[in-house]
Amino acid sequence: MESMELLKKLSEAHGPSGYEDEVREIIREVVSPFADEVKGDALGNLMVWRHASRKDAPVLLIDAHMDEVGFVVSHVETSGFLRLAPIGGWDERVLPGMCLQVCTRERKKIVGVIGTTPPHIQSSDEKRNPLTLEQLFLDVGCGSRDEVFALGIRIGDSVVPAESFKTLSSNVVSGKAFDDRIGCALLVELMTFLADQPRLGVEVVALFSTFEELNARGAMVGAFTVNPAAALVLEATVAADVPSVPETRCPTRLGEGPALTLMDKYTHCHPRLVRALEATAQQNNLPYQFKRPIFGGTNAARIQTTRAGVATAIVSVPCRYIHSPSSIMRIADYEHTKQLVTAFVLDAEQWIRGEE
Repeated sequence: MESMELLKKLSEAHGPSGYEDEVREIIREVVSPFADEVKGDALGNLMVWRHASRKDAPVLLIDAHMDEVGFVVSHVETSGFLRLAPIGGWDERVLPGMCLQVCTRERKKIVGVIGTTPPHIQSSDEKRNPLTLEQLFLDVGCGSRDEVFALGIRIGDSVVPAESFKTLSSNVVSGKAFDDRIGCALLVELMTFLADQPRLGVEVVALFSTFEELNARGAMVGAFTVNPAAALVLEATVAADVPSVPETRCPTRLGEGPALTLMDKYTHCHPRLVRALEATAQQNNLPYQFKRPIFGGTNAARIQTTRAGVATAIVSVPCRYIHSPSSIMRIADYEHTKQLVTAFVLDAEQWIRGEE
């Protein structure tokens, strides 16, 4: 499967935190024929093994989270409008007018629109102040609660943006859930590539994790199970190379290659692994950048502190507008990240053992 075809399929899948089933099924179907071993767990994580050339090899865990930010149906009004509760962090300013997709228990997909009072009848104060999620509602075209229930919608059903994957130009694509379906796509491609290579001196375990947007609990459990010597987290991260954002507050920029994290709000990446990633990029003539300033967090925080501690690093693809209905990514950044991660993993044994 071609890279962008895979990313399109993953991006359009329905999978907020705790409801990752559809994403997991896509990944399992694609990667299972290339895997030595595939396992799940009680939290919905999917773990995929590529065994090493020997039994005593160190374990390299590579993580990408399957979940996206979304909502859950929290109440159905007698008039047929739905109230929502957030799953993960949303900027509520982007919500009015957004098209959303409800997934019922039977996996029926129903599209609605986040409605508001029209500006024509708003007071001056209402126009000046951004609306909160509590003031908003989802309109699925029903006139009563009974009509909503007749569609199969119930309290607790999951909701995500109803956004399709698009090609904006020859090198730019947009879509929902790039955080972190991009990481998932990269990891699927890595595991399929390794299946055709000689076995390495490290055991490679791909962890497609759940619940990253809700305190990274999936990665915590998955890392405990795998017990790795080192870990690499694949992410999509904030690109803010847009008007009105000063350079000092721009974490990454599109077109400048994969982003290496030195530290964020919760993680200090292992210096040896960061140096190894930087050296790998330089040796392979790949562009790269450092993520800045120090904020945000990823699954790395949970993985790094598992058991007796895990040497952990983070590589991210820069994306504009993550945690919104549509993110934007440069295909070149994706390809350069894939090349960097592949080269790093092929030489992982020396980096894990500290042979720089």
